[in-house]
Amino acid sequence: MSTTIHQAKTNLSRLIQRASKGEQVIISRGATPVAMLVSVGPIKGKRTPGALKGKLQLTPEFFEPLPQDELDAWEK
Repeated sequence: MSTTIHQAKTNLSRLIQRASKGEQVIISRGATPVAMLVSVGPIKGKRTPGALKGKLQLTPEFFEPLPQDELDAWEK
């Protein structure tokens, strides 16, 4: 299926439903395809709060200020 950006914004819920059933939805700007909406498939496993406890560590460097060039990149 193909649709325009305007139609996709208006009918996003319907398009997501179609994609979740396996249909590919091409979104075009005018006559030019620019994006494709597809299903990511079923979500595997169940999220468990605290599953990574003890597996990740934050070092003191995590809390240090970012370099100015990196801060500038975030500002753009």
